[in-house]
Amino acid sequence: MRTLFFALLISTSACAAPVAQGAPNVPEFKPAFAGQTRATTVTTKTVPVVTEIATGLNKPWGLAFLPDGRMLVTEKAAGTMVIIGKDGKKSAAISGLPPVVAQDQVGTMGVAAPGDGHVYWTYAEPREGGLGLAVARGKLGGSAAAPAMTDVQVLFRMQPTITSTKHIGGRLAFPADGTMFVTMGERSVMEGRVQAQNLDSHFGKIVRINRDGSLPKDNPWAGEAGAQPGIWSKGHRNVLSAALDGQGRLWEVEMGPKGGDELNLVKRGADYGWPTITYGEEYSGAPIGQAITAKAGLEQPVYYWDPVISPSGMTIYSGSLFPEWRGDVFIGGLSSKALVRLVLKNDRVVGEERLLTDRAERIRDVVQGPDGALYLLTDDSNGKLLRVAPR
Repeated sequence: MRTLFFALLISTSACAAPVAQGAPNVPEFKPAFAGQTRATTVTTKTVPVVTEIATGLNKPWGLAFLPDGRMLVTEKAAGTMVIIGKDGKKSAAISGLPPVVAQDQVGTMGVAAPGDGHVYWTYAEPREGGLGLAVARGKLGGSAAAPAMTDVQVLFRMQPTITSTKHIGGRLAFPADGTMFVTMGERSVMEGRVQAQNLDSHFGKIVRINRDGSLPKDNPWAGEAGAQPGIWSKGHRNVLSAALDGQGRLWEVEMGPKGGDELNLVKRGADYGWPTITYGEEYSGAPIGQAITAKAGLEQPVYYWDPVISPSGMTIYSGSLFPEWRGDVFIGGLSSKALVRLVLKNDRVVGEERLLTDRAERIRDVVQGPDGALYLLTDDSNGKLLRVAPR
């Protein structure tokens, strides 16, 4: 593989062009409160530099930093995980991972190295009757030429098992209390969609488990008869973006249908409404359910997009390289081909910006590095690892 190194200066005007949005798919749907959608455009004042760190990644999906500064990258389409060295070179595939279904929207997906000596990752696990999301952990070993995962344990398995290769979720987040959040989708097909608010299914849920796979006793439905283990919140469509803020709270961005991508502040035991309420419609243009956007007992999104940005990957910036970005949410945009920036104030969105639109690349993951720069993965069969830092 030939790795390219170069820096691309992006002018302030290119980074801060007005947010280009077409007409809403469902214009009759109105926001529940001011600023819930189409926030005021903001403009980054600091000029970023984008550097290509590595290329030749096969549909990269997840990115995590190791303590020594090397990076782990999952390759969804290949069902593999590799190491990117500080020199940008890609290792051989890490051996020792469990079998994986690498097809369509699924493969080897989220990855994290939270500093406890383990690597954690999500993947589509082949099973009798189909597949489901699984979470594993292991210890990275082997050699530079032949990296290997050892002491592998499967910590969690989404239930039930069906054949769908869509909407499986797969992001991980690690609070300071020793637990972890795992995001899941409702598998897209109607058989899965109707289970998103049911406790007897993991579909359309965020779960909270301990890092050894055991279950916290303070989960909202712990011990409830018939409830699948670990459920923290429900009524989600397909959560591909998740991050913790400075207070340790979990935020997520989930894909809507045709319209209705959502930013949510996730609360214990809350129901986020899918498919009962939504700000979108079917891809055919038909209404979803009763075509309502609100109902008593169901959470409103903090923010929504119509038309969609197709979110994937997310971080809440806390670094020092871009002081003006502190506390802002950064989301990878797939169909929008942008790095989407949201400015928050009192848990409300007060500004939006679309960055890197001139590159016209689908952004799959967004991670803040230990140096305070943002690191991005582009969604392509020749995917890239990018670094965004000030000029």
